[in-house]
Amino acid sequence: MRWSVEQVEAVAPSPAAVTAAQPLATPQRWSGSGADERVLWGSCQGSGAEPYDTAIDHVGVGFRCTCPSRKTPCKHALALLLLWVRDQVPPGTPAPAVETWIARRISARTTPAESESAGSTDGAGAGGESAAPDTQPDDGGRPDDAPTPEPPPEDERNDARDERVERMFAGLTELDRWLDDRIRTGLADPALARYATWDDLAARLVDAQAGSLANRIRRLAGLVGASATWHDDVLAELGLLHLLSQAGRRLGSLPDPLADSVATTVGWQVRKADVLGGVPDTDDWVVAGRSDQREDRIEVRRHWLRGESSGRWALLLSFAAYQQSLDESLVVGTTVHADLHRYPGPALRALLGTQHADPVDLMFPNEPSVGPRAGRPPGQTVVEACDEIGRMLVAEPWLDRLPSSVTAAVSRTASGWCLTDETGSLPLLAVETRPRRAGDDGLASMLAASGGAPVDLTIEWTPHGVVPLAIHLDDRSIDVGPRADTSFVGASSVGTAASR
Repeated sequence: MRWSVEQVEAVAPSPAAVTAAQPLATPQRWSGSGADERVLWGSCQGSGAEPYDTAIDHVGVGFRCTCPSRKTPCKHALALLLLWVRDQVPPGTPAPAVETWIARRISARTTPAESESAGSTDGAGAGGESAAPDTQPDDGGRPDDAPTPEPPPEDERNDARDERVERMFAGLTELDRWLDDRIRTGLADPALARYATWDDLAARLVDAQAGSLANRIRRLAGLVGASATWHDDVLAELGLLHLLSQAGRRLGSLPDPLADSVATTVGWQVRKADVLGGVPDTDDWVVAGRSDQREDRIEVRRHWLRGESSGRWALLLSFAAYQQSLDESLVVGTTVHADLHRYPGPALRALLGTQHADPVDLMFPNEPSVGPRAGRPPGQTVVEACDEIGRMLVAEPWLDRLPSSVTAAVSRTASGWCLTDETGSLPLLAVETRPRRAGDDGLASMLAASGGAPVDLTIEWTPHGVVPLAIHLDDRSIDVGPRADTSFVGASSVGTAASR
């Protein structure tokens, strides 16, 4: 029996998903579509080079699509359902891949009673079984009393995961061929100056579900012609892309921690629930520094935390699109006793779990729980800071931002400003390349707070120089890290240039 529009809206994860599906619910956007008494199928031409293959079990209510969406059903499945409701999907015989998929779904229901129960549960469109791998259904549109959908069969999840791995492998192979072409033609090739050269490759990597590499490609496009040494910068980044493409095609032969790191760096999505389900890293975490950066159309905030007992660094990320707010719950210079859940591999990125106590603040030094060095990482020499950064780079050589702490004085050389002590110097990243508010580069704050003497600092290392994030004094910490663009992010999320 053909569904109604109300049933389509009921299985949608949210009303916005139905709205997004409406422009795709036209026969012109679909090819090879068809329907029989059990399944719908078709290919929708999206923004990528390859169409998205979609299949829907409209009896047992299950969905499958090759698009990278994390919502189930995705907008392509909803659009195909809307076409079917309007009698715009012709009858036909499914392709072998669709027949195999639906046969596995039928065989996974071991008894007729289970099949009948599933059909009666989903027949009114209250919920559905997800056949998409590595996705986390958005239950925002499901009533509280609706039955919990059963998980997809194990063999179905495995097959879908294998398909995703195959697409990613094909994308990495294409990236390696593209890199070979770039080296063969040389960096003087005029095509490098055209953004389309990079954007086309990035779009193909998105289709191959290597989104992190696509972001690196788009950032790399901005380096062409940006400085007198752009050839060196582009060549170094091309070398890292080659390293990742080669490593990504050899995941099976890499040690498990390294394989996890490569997979997530390439773009393999890890569900937040899986990360939070891991063993927590519990410590007193010092909020050592904060850094904001614009990436494409998104503002990204990095909070760098350091465990007082373990001495390990951790990275907490928050994101904000236009008029959204970045995370303001963590204040530089405070210490919080909490659980952190780390992503797979040696990655620094983590999620904040349970907080076992309120943050400790150096603004109240008379409290007995506040020690003389609470709220700051330990001071290090320049050589010790370089050793710490080097150890993190050995584990993940493709990282381009790493935290450290140093006790040094701000000094001036012929080539620019730097942080100096008796063991060496660290050049500061040129002010014109830092995404800061107008008139605020952090240098004046460091000079004023230190008076030319050595001072404890949290820094963020980049391949082109270090960025000061925080100045740690005896009675307070001053946040001097790069700030979000106030014209882009909601004013409430920006805060002041210096915390406590």
